[in-house]
Amino acid sequence: MAIIFEERLNYHPEDFKSYGTDRIRKEFLVEKIMDPDNIRLVYSHIERYITGGAMPVHSDLLLETPDALKATHFLDRRELGIINIGNTGSVLVDGTEYALRYKEALYVGKGNKQVVFRSSDPEKPAKFYLNSAPAHKEYPIAHITFDKARVLKLGSLETSNERQINQLIINQLVPTCQLQMGLTELKPGSVWNTMPPHTHSRRNEVYFYFEVPEGQAVCHFMGQPRETRHLWMKNEQAVLSPSWSIHSAAGTSNYSFIWGMAGENLDYADMDAIKPGELR
Repeated sequence: MAIIFEERLNYHPEDFKSYGTDRIRKEFLVEKIMDPDNIRLVYSHIERYITGGAMPVHSDLLLETPDALKATHFLDRRELGIINIGNTGSVLVDGTEYALRYKEALYVGKGNKQVVFRSSDPEKPAKFYLNSAPAHKEYPIAHITFDKARVLKLGSLETSNERQINQLIINQLVPTCQLQMGLTELKPGSVWNTMPPHTHSRRNEVYFYFEVPEGQAVCHFMGQPRETRHLWMKNEQAVLSPSWSIHSAAGTSNYSFIWGMAGENLDYADMDAIKPGELR
């Protein structure tokens, strides 16, 4: 078992215009999230956001504190969001066990000392997707079952973007400092997410794509609205999105994705929409 930790710096939109495919993939794409018996973490200087995954198989995984955080415990100055995209497992927070089934979420607030990840069955391991952001106040732990999500149904089959947005860790359900997370499911026959696209200058966002069928792919679009670029992504990969960048994608089939955000504003609807005809 190991903590595999990576650090990435911030980026200016003018510099981004000169990036080629390899540079965009290096800076923004997180190619490996789930790694058997390891915890993988990527620390981005965009909002000091951490994205990662924990996949316990043969033994429990302890969320150790990387040296870059300069803290005794991982959550000394942070909050943590967890969504299970695998089989049933448990998260133990300071000895209290929370069982998470598929697509259930757990919010863990600042000040908790120990977080441990466990699979119920090593033959069918859990896969815990993790997002973390700096926190200034302690809030209680919250277990959000998938049936308790705040649901939005948007788009249509005619525009290939019929989807259900399941808001899980969001301020209407769970008090947090700045972290918000949810899970969007595209209906069969739909391939576009977040269309029309938008930016939100007071928050970053990270997308994690999963339930992408074998042999299929997702084309993620990013950049300023009139200077866009794209990334081809596989199943269970994530992409970092600065506040100045759009975040939208089309798949070669329908799929699901988890979105996570942090910044100075908890208003989910605070965004600047871009009409499709304005994109370049």
